[in-house]
Amino acid sequence: MIQYTLRRLAATVPVMLVVAALVFLMLRLTPGDPAAIIAGDNATPQQLLEIRQKLGLEEPVVTQYFVWLGQIVTGNFGDSFFFKKTVWDLISDRIEPTLSLSVVTILLAVTVAIPLGAIAAYRQGTIVDRVVMSVSVLGFSIPVFVIGYLLVYVFAIELKWLPVQGYQRITGGIGSWFKSLVLPAITLSVIYIALIARMTRTSMLEVLSEDYIRTARAKGQTEAKVLFGHALKNAAVPIVTVVGLGVALLIGGVVVTESVFSIPGLGRLTVDAVLARDFPVIQAIILLFAFVYVLINLIVDLSYTIFDPRIAH
Repeated sequence: MIQYTLRRLAATVPVMLVVAALVFLMLRLTPGDPAAIIAGDNATPQQLLEIRQKLGLEEPVVTQYFVWLGQIVTGNFGDSFFFKKTVWDLISDRIEPTLSLSVVTILLAVTVAIPLGAIAAYRQGTIVDRVVMSVSVLGFSIPVFVIGYLLVYVFAIELKWLPVQGYQRITGGIGSWFKSLVLPAITLSVIYIALIARMTRTSMLEVLSEDYIRTARAKGQTEAKVLFGHALKNAAVPIVTVVGLGVALLIGGVVVTESVFSIPGLGRLTVDAVLARDFPVIQAIILLFAFVYVLINLIVDLSYTIFDPRIAH
């Protein structure tokens, strides 16, 4: 197990190098000049040249890449072109809202979706099953920003139960922190609830027809114990895979959700950095997201051994 983990961690190095190279080249090849944004519309060519020299953009692309790569290896993500702070300071300031939103979202999605999928499988063909599957289809079909604006209108503007936008840090109190996350977390979790519920139902249907399920029922065990104690445990491997995929897909959803709810997280920072052509910030955030994606896949692979010990061998 340890050797397998070390091999997987070592395999992330070439993946991250490829991601770093692609991100760096794509940013340099796309239209737009950071110096022009910093200098403004009335800047002279000489002013633009001076700014580009100061930012190191006049160096050959290969030189720029290896200088940046050398900084990354030493833990230095460079300085922001636009925000006048180090990239690491910007990420440190913005990581709490994104992490909070992601954790609350995935916990909500798992807590709601797995029981729904299990019950839908148990009541296959009934009105309960059809309702759960219909809600899942809606969850896949409706864009995140539409759900967000609808929730804001109902629960924030009309009922005035929750704040319209913004984020309260956890140091300001658990209640205010959680209240500021309710609407964005529900908005972001809808598609993951649909995804996990459908996979849970499919996996449970396969397991519920197995002989050991009939044996458990013949022994007089309750349906709840059969369903959640035996069937769900043996159906867990594909469910864990989808949950891990959902966590990785949160990266894209966070960008939209944080923009809708004006949450000052990494998603909102990504949008601001792209608009400002802030290369160091964009590069660092994409590398961070890529590393999280690879790490989650590793955790999912390792978790298989918990549910199926044969995989460890």
